[in-house]
Amino acid sequence: MPAPLPDPRLIVALDVPNALEGLKIAETLGDTVSFYKIGLGMLTGGGLALADELKRAHGKRIFLDMKLFDISATIERAVRGLAAYDFDFLTVHGDPHVVRAAREGAAGSHTKILAVTILTSLDRADLDAGQIKQGDLPDLVAERAGRAFEAGAHGVIASPQEAAMIRALPNSSGRLIVTPGVRPSGTALGDQKRVTTPAEAIAAGADHIVIGRPILQAADPAATAQAILAALPR
Repeated sequence: MPAPLPDPRLIVALDVPNALEGLKIAETLGDTVSFYKIGLGMLTGGGLALADELKRAHGKRIFLDMKLFDISATIERAVRGLAAYDFDFLTVHGDPHVVRAAREGAAGSHTKILAVTILTSLDRADLDAGQIKQGDLPDLVAERAGRAFEAGAHGVIASPQEAAMIRALPNSSGRLIVTPGVRPSGTALGDQKRVTTPAEAIAAGADHIVIGRPILQAADPAATAQAILAALPR
């Protein structure tokens, strides 16, 4: 009987400086993890090459976290080029014109466009400093999520604290909710401000949780990933 496939709800963030370090981590985690996030910080360290290798040579799913933002024509061209790799997820900012252009660029590929609502490292004071309109942060996140869905986003990136509100939106059916800002009990918050545990995030309606440092910095990363997966609701 074939071994069960790794649970794709856990996405491990390869937040390391270069592709060689990222590949070592993936080899250490082995069959425990099937889904990896590669972000902007590794772009100049061979991130695209690593993403391509993990997908094509190792059969992993890839979340390319670029958080693209620009005029529509530039977004469409950029996404068309990235979609040629056929990665699984690609992030753009959740402004409707960006989402619509990204969907055009991804047409014909399997790449799903995920819209960033409000970064999980921000709180109301940060929004005030950036002159973002007044309102409770969860309400603003839900509003941006709804507008991103209307513009065609396959899903959104949001704090797990807002996952339930987003899942309750009328146009959230069939859309993905991917939550960074997830920390197992007893681990440091790092630069995140709006966090929950992995199990709480899934219970609130998240489809995928993104975890980096608590796994990458663990004495036994594979065992830590296994423990996180074992705690998720079935």
